[in-house]
Amino acid sequence: MSMLRELKEKSQKRKKLLAQTFGVSSVNELRQALGTSGECRKELNPSGHVPDKLRKHSLTDELVYKDSSTFLKGTQSSNPHNDYCQHFVDTGQRPQNFIRDVGLADRFEEYPKLRELIKLKDDLIATTATPPMFLKCDLHNFNLNDLQSKFDVILIEPPLEEYQRTSGISNLPFWTWEQIMQLDIGEVAAARSFVFLWCGSSEGLDMGRNCLRRWGFRRCEDICWIRTNTTNPGHSKNLEAKAVFQRTKEHCLMGIKGTVRRSTDGDFIHANVDIDLIISEENEFGLRDKPVEIFHIIEHFCLGRRRLHVFGRDSTIRAGWLTLGPELTNSNFNSEVYASYFSNSVLTTGCTERIEALRPKSPPQKGKVASSSRGRGSGRGNFLRGRGRGR
Repeated sequence: MSMLRELKEKSQKRKKLLAQTFGVSSVNELRQALGTSGECRKELNPSGHVPDKLRKHSLTDELVYKDSSTFLKGTQSSNPHNDYCQHFVDTGQRPQNFIRDVGLADRFEEYPKLRELIKLKDDLIATTATPPMFLKCDLHNFNLNDLQSKFDVILIEPPLEEYQRTSGISNLPFWTWEQIMQLDIGEVAAARSFVFLWCGSSEGLDMGRNCLRRWGFRRCEDICWIRTNTTNPGHSKNLEAKAVFQRTKEHCLMGIKGTVRRSTDGDFIHANVDIDLIISEENEFGLRDKPVEIFHIIEHFCLGRRRLHVFGRDSTIRAGWLTLGPELTNSNFNSEVYASYFSNSVLTTGCTERIEALRPKSPPQKGKVASSSRGRGSGRGNFLRGRGRGR
């Protein structure tokens, strides 16, 4: 009974606020002001007076609401735009546009130790990176074993058929998931390694998992790219036929091969440094570029220096990476030269004492061995960031 009484009191408060907003004299006239009574089609109140805020502007004498400023969202707040979903309907500004400190430069502004950690890791990655190499090839026919190398990290960015429907891309030979699955990714993956596979907005998630299993990987993360439209607000005109909502995200599945324990394999991975979410501006219509932040996430996480980017382009050539793809305009790859970069058996970037002191640790739980399913990355844990202390 007390809960019911409390709900009734809150309801009365909301009604009073709405009555004050619409300029009606009492709560009893609120039903007519909102147009929910049968008589409101003829007159808004017994006196026939129409409040200025609700004065009709059409020849049919019907109320027309053009934006969310008419109502107080939540009714307990003086901010008429704290309902960002409604604000999106009114203005085309997506709710994620209002998330603060999403850029790499601002994210750790209030966390000086993490900011120092990221800078030290970036400096170490740049110092130990191999010169950029790239190879123009037809991946339909190219044998990945011809690279004569194993890789610690493999990033795959296939030209999915979905991009034609969602991004208006029409100048690419699109790949089906059956063709993607035929790539011999498992043949060039090291004994302990990671794969990152971009798989579209939603329909590719199941097919992406099938690819990981086919290549000998276990899914352990789902990195989500939330696309903002701050510079170009509006509603998408390129909607999928069966879509109910506008899709503003894209997924990158992360798979693990071999046994890698977060709490004991600090020589190969640094967990809990980044998050599994990327919030950045979407591409211009007709482009399929991915956020450069995915490279930062991979490099911060895995210390392996042998990195392969499949379906890369000229714009994605990067120090420390070997880039493959048919869209490249040139090639400089030489298998012997590439192998010479690792001839001294230094396969990782290494770590400094200061980085080791600053980076978040993942100690094994008390009473459990370090090789538990969570530590091995079976999919239950979270490699990129911990959800609680000690995870």
